[in-house]
Amino acid sequence: MNIAERWSLRGKKALVTGGTKGIGKAIADEFLALGAEVVVVARNTEEMQEVLKQWQDQNLPASGFTADLSKAAERQALVLAITEKWGMLDILVNNVGTNIRKKTDAYAENEYDLLMDTNLKSAFHLCQLTYPLLKITNQSRIINISSVSGLRHVRTGAIYGMTKAALNHLSRYLAVEWAPDGILVNAIVPWYIQTPLAESVLKNPEYLQQVLARTPLQRVGQPEEVAAAAAFLCMPAASYITGQCLAVDGGFSVQGFS
Repeated sequence: MNIAERWSLRGKKALVTGGTKGIGKAIADEFLALGAEVVVVARNTEEMQEVLKQWQDQNLPASGFTADLSKAAERQALVLAITEKWGMLDILVNNVGTNIRKKTDAYAENEYDLLMDTNLKSAFHLCQLTYPLLKITNQSRIINISSVSGLRHVRTGAIYGMTKAALNHLSRYLAVEWAPDGILVNAIVPWYIQTPLAESVLKNPEYLQQVLARTPLQRVGQPEEVAAAAAFLCMPAASYITGQCLAVDGGFSVQGFS
């Protein structure tokens, strides 16, 4: 394999959840630019149509599937559609997620269920459902988009942090269990990234300053910087990397008392 092929995603078939905005959209953009064919999933039909039009105007091989991935039946329908479309899968990116910021004693049971179903159960179940498709090529990838909240306390709320910690450990377990099938599994662990989900807190100047003070690079990350890490981990060049939790965090997770 020559160098150009090692640093390319040409011909790869990728499924990206939560793919119409933020980190998911950036990952889909990156994959398409590197030669992959991409199916994105999101709940909002209007947003989906708008994003697909942008890609189709550029003659990029992207398509969409509208689904609420917190629901098992809709996850099953998605994987059935992928099976009918491709009959295999090279890349699964579990990116869909949401948050409700509260003190631990303030959460209602339905809020707990929503966060667990959306952030963790959807990823676990999609890994299960796509496993037969992923093992066909013996060189596929799963990327789980986690968070530094899965490593340490960062004011996101306990449940969000719990889902991300579990996602990190799921990535390690599957990396070992599915290695004989050629499925490489890694998690990407971002700090604050300029996305719609983070905007609600980053628009507060005082809060933003506190974030920057704890970030060695002194800035908020961009979705494209997470997307670049995801693309690298899916390339042939990264064929010996599995079971890792790669922090894309401007140095936040390693800063001590400085």
